[in-house]
Amino acid sequence: MALADRYYMRDEYHPPRATTVLIVVLIGAFVVQSLLLFYGGFNAIAHLGLTVEGIGTGKVWQLFTFQFLHSAPWPWHVLFNCLGLYFFGRPVEQTLGSKRFVWLYFLSGIAGGLLQVVTTMVLPNHQDIPVVGASAGVCGMVAIFCSLHPMQELTAWIYFFPVTIRARYFLIFLGALSLFGTLVPFDFVAHAAHLGGILLGMGYVRWGERVLEKISSWRPLQARQRKQELVRAASVRGRSWRSGGSRNESEAAPEEFISKEVDPILDKISAHGIQSLTERERKILEAAQKKISKR
Repeated sequence: MALADRYYMRDEYHPPRATTVLIVVLIGAFVVQSLLLFYGGFNAIAHLGLTVEGIGTGKVWQLFTFQFLHSAPWPWHVLFNCLGLYFFGRPVEQTLGSKRFVWLYFLSGIAGGLLQVVTTMVLPNHQDIPVVGASAGVCGMVAIFCSLHPMQELTAWIYFFPVTIRARYFLIFLGALSLFGTLVPFDFVAHAAHLGGILLGMGYVRWGERVLEKISSWRPLQARQRKQELVRAASVRGRSWRSGGSRNESEAAPEEFISKEVDPILDKISAHGIQSLTERERKILEAAQKKISKR
């Protein structure tokens, strides 16, 4: 199945099983980390946390392992990350599917880790403190969710008072805070890691699918298979039209086509932004533009 065809499946419901598994794994890793620290005196952060020194000595696995560690033994760090993953990761997985969600989550974490390392190396007065936590991956999921649903209202409780903000403004605030913390480290939070996750999530929504489709189109075998599928589909449509069968979307009358297919898409753009469209909806808009230009 071609990449564009798989992308249509965003319209289907994908149960967020991977998010649940990931939350359980993070909590389990925190429990093991705390037990080793309390009873065995083994500080996993010192060995598996992300540092410039570690990457410089070839410990590249730290870009992956740091995402499973948290500040121990207090549970607040891991609990807040799991809450963020629950509220933002689940809808992202429902939209993109489990496989793509998992890849993007860990890629966001790696991107955040790399930016944290580069920032520590390049900017002055940045201490090489071991970085741990799933925050970079969670920030990537926040960025993807807010980019797909910019007008979605989010409600947070601050000192028992509910505060409602649209997703796009929440993402702007989170990105600005992360950028400021990257340039001016005012606390012991790895803001550059957060910023790296945010940038990867935003970049995926803006360019990711187009890049993947181009990469897929470069594969000769897939290109030939796609061409054969289009030829077969065209021949079937031709036989159906000659036999008086029902017309498909592109053959419907312009007024009927716009009313049934285009208007709901325009409403979706108005509510959630053009980046929320699936590949099928984008093609319907292209067909509508061709129809209008012919009139």
